Amino acid sequence: MNEVFDFLFAPYKEYSTLQICLEAIAFIFGILSVIFSARNSIWVYPTGIIGSIAYVYLLFQWEFFGDLIINAYYFIMSIYGWILWSKKDKEHHDLLKISSMNAKDNLICLGIFTISAIFVASVYIYFDKFTAWWSYIDNLTTALCFIGMWLLAKRKIENWIFLIIADIISIPLYFIKGYTLSSILYLILTIIAIFGYLSWKKTLQNNIQPA
Repeated sequence: MNEVFDFLFAPYKEYSTLQICLEAIAFIFGILSVIFSARNSIWVYPTGIIGSIAYVYLLFQWEFFGDLIINAYYFIMSIYGWILWSKKDKEHHDLLKISSMNAKDNLICLGIFTISAIFVASVYIYFDKFTAWWSYIDNLTTALCFIGMWLLAKRKIENWIFLIIADIISIPLYFIKGYTLSSILYLILTIIAIFGYLSWKKTLQNNIQPA
């Protein structure tokens, strides 16, 4: 048992108390955010904002610049999504309903992927951090998450697909880097996201049924 614990959490012996506490906060609020998202609840955004702020500090310390940019982007998109999801009609129903991507959304997502990949690559080149294989994977997950968060703000069901792919890639990435708690977080987020996709799919099917 001790061997397993040491294997998973040995790197934390070198972390400061502040780093451990912030990762725990990011862990808890990250899970809460995805649970609220799966439930199609606006609370996805305030909980997501708290988790993002904690991770921005940690990722700067860990030199995960791609994921740092992701969380800074999460913060901005959370405010944007919070505003969109808050809009109600005269009967206090949500104006923004769950829907699927259209041709215009496809083009926008392609643009987001291209711009974010170029931008993150530029950041890595500027800081001379393209020295490890995980830098390239970090660039990919950043682009996927940028698309996923934009689609989430628009309440597009496909947001789950992009975020699930990014989460799956992040599980071994964080574990290899020694951030076990974050790796476990992404495993949990992947499971919750799958259920979230199924829940949104059911809601979407019910919304498009003929009256």
